Amino acid sequence: MIEYYLVGGAVLLILSVAASKISDKYGVPALLIFLLIGMLAGSEGIGGIYFDDPFLAQTLGTIALIVILFSGGLDSTWIHFREVLPAGITLATFGVVATALILGFFAHLIMDLSLYEGFLLGAIVSSTDAAAVFAILRSKGVYLPGKLKQLLELESGSNDPMAVLLTITFARLIQNPDLSLVSQIPALIMQMGFGLLTGIVIGKFALFAINKMKLGYSGLYPVLTVGIILFAYGITNIIGGSGFLAVYITGLTMSRSDFLHKKSMVRFYDGLAWLMQITMFLMLGLLVFPSRMIAYWLPALGIAMILIIFARPLAVWLLLLPTKFTSSERSFISWVGLRGAVPIILAIYPRIMGLPNSDLYFNVIFFVVMTSVLIQGTSIPKMAKLLKVSVEPDEITNYPIEPVSGKEWQGQLQEIPIRSDSWVVGKAIYEIKLPQEYLVVLISRGKDFVIPNGSVVLQAGDKVLGLSIGDVHQRVKACFESVAPKYPGE
Repeated sequence: MIEYYLVGGAVLLILSVAASKISDKYGVPALLIFLLIGMLAGSEGIGGIYFDDPFLAQTLGTIALIVILFSGGLDSTWIHFREVLPAGITLATFGVVATALILGFFAHLIMDLSLYEGFLLGAIVSSTDAAAVFAILRSKGVYLPGKLKQLLELESGSNDPMAVLLTITFARLIQNPDLSLVSQIPALIMQMGFGLLTGIVIGKFALFAINKMKLGYSGLYPVLTVGIILFAYGITNIIGGSGFLAVYITGLTMSRSDFLHKKSMVRFYDGLAWLMQITMFLMLGLLVFPSRMIAYWLPALGIAMILIIFARPLAVWLLLLPTKFTSSERSFISWVGLRGAVPIILAIYPRIMGLPNSDLYFNVIFFVVMTSVLIQGTSIPKMAKLLKVSVEPDEITNYPIEPVSGKEWQGQLQEIPIRSDSWVVGKAIYEIKLPQEYLVVLISRGKDFVIPNGSVVLQAGDKVLGLSIGDVHQRVKACFESVAPKYPGE
């Protein structure tokens, strides 16, 4: 019998990956395709697969969130975020709170919910999905300037923990009417504090363990980190902190330092995060019953429009007023608040916790996410061009090699382009007298790669990939950028 389940799951997974080509070609968000495949395979679709187990869905959703959050933290490059750090953290925290409260108040008015029930609905749908946004932009060949791109990455990559905390807080307030919102603020701060502290400590421990254990098989390093992040989530929840925040901070702490097999680890978790997202959207597609959703379509559409047109833009504009972002950039940031997997996963929580109106939450949130993906997802490239925030892409060279770094030596690979006015153009590598501690690893020339030796002559437009430490790289770069002869080895 297990063979049938394996075949069915494999077919759905393969179909989802293959269908992602539609996203690349037509700009249809991939997450929407995964949802539709799940719905078509469900009990009310052509597949006829009956699935109505919210407990299993929540368990898988929790595991998926752990992987997605850790992957988001691990893939972050903080050195690129320094300029937008205050604005990004503000949007990821106060922006989420403001969006949840504004939308929750309107949900209270429109849907005849109590104020806390409205705030719960707003909290569930308050986080955004960076992966979906940038996948759409890449598929349409739309590129954003560095500062704008960095802000969107930072905000969307770090606002999920706050949405989770708000969801749990308002759910607890509904379960215990005697509690007040003010009384939950210390608990919220404690959860964030423990999550932040535990994440930093475990992230530092993970770096130490990876660099010092020297495992005999490189494939064991991802296994080690899986154990570490599951421990981070579990132990933080046990001591009263936010496990999801701890997992994200663990990844973020690791991303700021070099460690063994870092690039391969990032790729591993990027693929695993995609697997989790596809699995979750397929499962959530199976979990939804379109016939039940019909009853909520009108208020859900109203909530989606308020979120897209009013709640998100108001929160973004108010919080970014003190910054140097232009009106066009603020408008674009407001528009790209695309909802993803996290809101639908969180929409299962009210049902698990036995809250009233649990079906309403799930069906309304499901409809809101689909509306957001359809309206915002398909229009993001047009909005980027309309608001004139897109730029020409930087040319990126993907080298067919990967460094393995560790604490024993702080060497790194860096690329240095050769300008047409550089004095090294037409010179052989041996003539430049490079430092002994600098190694030319590879030269990118057009669409080809040149294996270097001392007699290779450098040409304008070449990109030299060198291996050394920071100050040596700077000396060589100054040499290559100089118009007059300048020998970095002397």
